Amino acid sequence: MAIERVKDFFRKYGIEDRIQEFDVSSATVELAAAALHCEPQRIAKTLSFLVDGHAVLVVTAGDVRIDNPKYKAQFGTKAKMLPKDDAKKLVGHAVGGVCPFAVNEGVDVYLDESLRRFETVFPACGSGNSAIELTIPELEEYSGFIRWVDVCRLAE
Repeated sequence: MAIERVKDFFRKYGIEDRIQEFDVSSATVELAAAALHCEPQRIAKTLSFLVDGHAVLVVTAGDVRIDNPKYKAQFGTKAKMLPKDDAKKLVGHAVGGVCPFAVNEGVDVYLDESLRRFETVFPACGSGNSAIELTIPELEEYSGFIRWVDVCRLAE
């Protein structure tokens, strides 16, 4: 299971005990916010895209959407989400639990500027009922991100 892979990953840093698992689903921003009793914008959602034939992850705040012109300017192509059935195979985590930790080799991770306004955020941990609270510097460290990008706009 992907959550075990993430637990093993965080065990190397001695923080696997910070992973929270819920009796309810946290597979969407709204469900995760309810399970965590926090504002939806603090959920760090990880979106998976296909760019030049390989998986790219963009971690964003929970209250934003991809802005297609900004995305195209950044990645040189139209935003194309990974098909649900391909996420587990290409990224290593199924939709609902996609996170930037313990991903398959060759998966590029980017952090969106929308996250910078928070002291801590809650990304998933490989399952549809898990999360971990991380500071932004911790998210940078553990995600192995390539760089910060600005590819989002506030959701209407």
